[in-house]
Parts: sequence; C-alpha cells; structure tokens
Amino acid sequence: MSSAAKSHPAQTTTYSVLAAIAICHMLNDMMQALIPAIYPLLKMEFKLNFTQVGLVTLVYQVTASLLQPAVGYFSDLRPRPYSLAAGMVMTLVGLVLMGQASSYPMILFCAMIIGVGSAVFHPESSRVARMAAGKRAGLAQSLFQVGGNTGSALGPLLAAVLVADFGQPAVTWCAALALVSMVILYNVGTWYKNHGLDRLKSARAQEHHNLPRAKVAISLAILLLLIFSKFFYLGSITSYYTFYLIETFHLTVKSAQVHLFLFLGAVAVGTMVGGPLGDRIGRKYVIWVSILGILPFTLILPYANLFWTEILSVVIGMVMASAFPAIVVYAQELVPGKVGMISGLFFGFSFGMGGIGAAVLGALADHTSISFVYKVCAFLPIIGLLTIFLPNIKSRGLAPISVVDVQP
Repeated sequence: MSSAAKSHPAQTTTYSVLAAIAICHMLNDMMQALIPAIYPLLKMEFKLNFTQVGLVTLVYQVTASLLQPAVGYFSDLRPRPYSLAAGMVMTLVGLVLMGQASSYPMILFCAMIIGVGSAVFHPESSRVARMAAGKRAGLAQSLFQVGGNTGSALGPLLAAVLVADFGQPAVTWCAALALVSMVILYNVGTWYKNHGLDRLKSARAQEHHNLPRAKVAISLAILLLLIFSKFFYLGSITSYYTFYLIETFHLTVKSAQVHLFLFLGAVAVGTMVGGPLGDRIGRKYVIWVSILGILPFTLILPYANLFWTEILSVVIGMVMASAFPAIVVYAQELVPGKVGMISGLFFGFSFGMGGIGAAVLGALADHTSISFVYKVCAFLPIIGLLTIFLPNIKSRGLAPISVVDVQP
C-alpha cells in the first residue's frame, strides 16, 4: 500500500476491490435474471396466468425487499465480512432447486430462497463499494451497479441459449456461476476485514451536513417516491416486455428476449454514466433529468411501431438508469455513518417496488391488456417533479486520482 493511502485511506479508490464486487454483482444478477427470462417457459409448462407470473416476481423481490434493510442495519452495528460468500450459498441452493421444481408452489419457494441470497448480497456489496470508493462514491456505485445491470442484460441471453433449448433443468447448470462468485467474495471478505472497516471509519469522520432531521426525513421520503416511480416502471419492462413484443408485434420468444437484452444493456450504460456524472455536476441534477426527462418517451412508447419501440426502450432504459447511483449516494450523504442501512433500505425498496409492480401490473394485464399496462405506466415519471424539494448537499468533491491496489 502506498504511503498516501496509509495517511488518507478513505480518500483513495481501490479499483481491484471495485472490479471484484462488480464482477460478482454481474454473476449474481445474471443468475437472478434467469427468473423473469424463463417466465414464458414456466407459463406454458405450469399453465400460469399473468397474475401467477407476477406473484413469482413478488415473492422473490419482496423477500429481498423486507430483509435488505435489516441486513444493512445489523451490518452497520456488527460487520460480518464473510457474509457475502454465505449469501451466495442461498442463491446457489435456490437455483439448483428451481431447475428441478415440478410444481408452482415449489417455484415460489425457490424464488424466496434466491431472494434471501439477494437480501444479503446487495446491501453488503454496496457497503464494500463505499469502502473502496475514496472520494469517488458516485463512480464506485456506478461500477458496482453496472455489474448488476450487465448481469441482468446477459440473463435473457443465457436463457435464450440454454433454457430455450434445454428447458428448465438448464437453470441448475447456471448455479455453477454461484461457485465462482463464492470464491471471489471470500477474498473480498478478507480485504473487508483487514482494510475496509478502517477505511469506512475514516470516511465517516469527513461526512457531515447541517440539515435538520425533519428535512432529512422528508428528503428520504422523496427519494423513495422517486425509486417507486423508477422501479414500478422498470417492473413493467423486465417482467412483461417479452409478452408485449410477442403479443403486439408477433415476435418469437428468442427474438423478444434479444430485445429485452437491448433494453437491459441500455440500463447498464445509463448506470455507468449516472454515478460519475453525479460526482461532477451534482447528484440532484442527475436525478432531475433521469426521472422527469424520460416522460416524453414513455408517453410515446405504447403507440410506436417495432422500430421506434426498440429506439424508445433503449433511450428510456439509459436515461432512467442513471438515477439510481446518484440516488443511493445522495441518500448515504443524507445519513452519514449508516451506509449499510441506507443501502439496504434503497436496494430493498427498489426490489419491493419491482415485485409489487410486477404483481399489480400482471393482474391489470389479465383484466385489460399488456398494451394498456404501458399506457398507464407512461405517466409514472411525473413523480420526478418532487426532486425540486430536495436540498443541495455539498459532497466531499473529487480529488486527483489515487489508486490503491490492495490484494486480499
């Protein structure tokens, strides 16, 4: 470790750890993205309606949603560096069982187990990203989250290549990715134990603001409403976009999954841009543009032909995704010293909104149509107007790049 890092451990950026956690996030979300990607197969195999399909997402995401804030809260009180590797064991078990599931209740149980693994992984890995961030908290969150977005984008392709040809048992084969993640996360846990905790303590001493508690509480509530807008809309895409394309444009399942990949790829690009841009120009401005800025595009989407649907979905995914890294870091700056709890709250709430959105919109689709669902969801970005009430927080700013390559 360099002498500069020893003097100012909280100010340096440890890119090796960020890379490791981003890769594991990619593998984790790639495995979890198999769940919505195989919905058409499960729908035919078990003769499910859209409400039942939405309930699979609800069980998985609400499990993760309810547990993540608790995991984050207790990790702030009593850090457990190797919990990341332990959480990945749950994901592995859930995938193995889902590949062998022979009934709808078993599918729901497997979704719950995978949700538990996600509940451990996301707040703790976001916490590690903050430890390794130095003065580039936005960049660190973007790198961490773009790993997840990349995995979510690759999930449908993995399903198209393996599951579409070999069926449900291919999900079990994908559990091998969890073994790779467990090895990497064990080494990350060693760095967490030996270096990360000291870096986080040093960072806390530099983080403060003069906002009253009431203002902080109102700001957190506004941020959660923005998360509701973003992830309720994203739930309509990730769970039902393939059905929408098949029903509206008569695409094949494989072709629809490729279109879903393009949308999720755009989400990954937007996530990568949002964090560093927030470091440079301010997180509030990024939140403004990314939530409210997509409104014209969401309003047009339900009436577009296939060509413009492809273009609009990419624009929507890219712009909307830039908000999340900025929102998470902004919230962490609102409540300094509670990185785990805030990460768990916002990742958990985003999962919950995605799950509730999938269930509600699935029921709506059963009673109306998939096209009507997108017409209703088009108005969700109006909630972005609430950003005007967020205070301007002065962050620690950027320092000259200082890289510490600590090997676990």
